[in-house]
Amino acid sequence: MLGGGGNGRDVVSMTEREKERRLASLRLVEAYWHALCGVDQVPLRSEVDPRGMEDALEHAFLIERIAPSMAKFRVAGSHVNDLMGMAVAGMPVSTIIAPDNRDKFGEAIERLFGDPAIIHLDLVGEGGFGKPSMTAHAVLMPLRSDFGDVTRGLGAIVSHGSIGRAPRRFRVERFKVTHALRRTPQDALATPRPEAASGPLLPIVNSTPPHSDKARGFAEDQAGFQPRGRRHLRLVVSND
Repeated sequence: MLGGGGNGRDVVSMTEREKERRLASLRLVEAYWHALCGVDQVPLRSEVDPRGMEDALEHAFLIERIAPSMAKFRVAGSHVNDLMGMAVAGMPVSTIIAPDNRDKFGEAIERLFGDPAIIHLDLVGEGGFGKPSMTAHAVLMPLRSDFGDVTRGLGAIVSHGSIGRAPRRFRVERFKVTHALRRTPQDALATPRPEAASGPLLPIVNSTPPHSDKARGFAEDQAGFQPRGRRHLRLVVSND
């Protein structure tokens, strides 16, 4: 805590400041999703471009619904893989949840796709040998497939504490459900638009058919999506 003048009126909570710093990646991914979201439409999976959330890619992941209360990872950033000690692509999302909490987590997944809704989760890491105290926060947001059904999702997870011995699984301390399409004007104003997504994104040229999850955005057959070095573009103007 920092104080000013000894009267306590200028006290700044370093704990809150540190929490906000740790949650910055989560906020960035959520803000990017809101920037894509229409007034009454959940964004398409094919609209997601990693450059719009480049500074948070290691914490981000894409999921696909495989049952009413189940989903699997399609692609995940390095932090998710580090928590599990392996590449999680293709694995159920519930893999990161303690077995006795998976029914509760399944309720959250069902609401994510069924309502559709934004899910915020507060998580506590399981203890054990070589597994120090750890907490985590996660957000899950719905996406539509190219067929228009809500069967895809964009998420992010940030943890606090040493990972120690992997895999690390979490208990769901609580989760908050917010309807994806019921936002007030105040909510819209309060959602920061990430700098990386504030301007038009450059088109990605590829040969993938238009009705494909890989048509735009990033391909999901990579070994995880990692932040890439920033490219500097040069504009050449010719008046000839």
